[in-house]
Amino acid sequence: MKKHSKFGLGLALFLTAIVGCSDTVDDINNSIDCHGVCKRYADCFDSDYDVDGCTDKCENRADNDDDRQRQLRMCDDCIDERSCTSATFACADDCAGIVP
Repeated sequence: MKKHSKFGLGLALFLTAIVGCSDTVDDINNSIDCHGVCKRYADCFDSDYDVDGCTDKCENRADNDDDRQRQLRMCDDCIDERSCTSATFACADDCAGIVP
């Protein structure tokens, strides 16, 4: 009986850790994606742009919103290898609403 209860407790702790880690991974990914997208906007269009404010707003909107997280990843992927000019035209739909 003790083996079963130890196994059950271990399994419960393991599953709790997995769930907690997945939320943390999403937060980290949102933070990286949001900061990258906001920083890129500042680099390309407005050197005085509030990157930290943009990042905070972006992260808050992406938390617990799968569609918003998907859009954020698409925007980040789209602008990744492009010049500022190319990203402006090619990524406008993917990045709309994340940055001005």
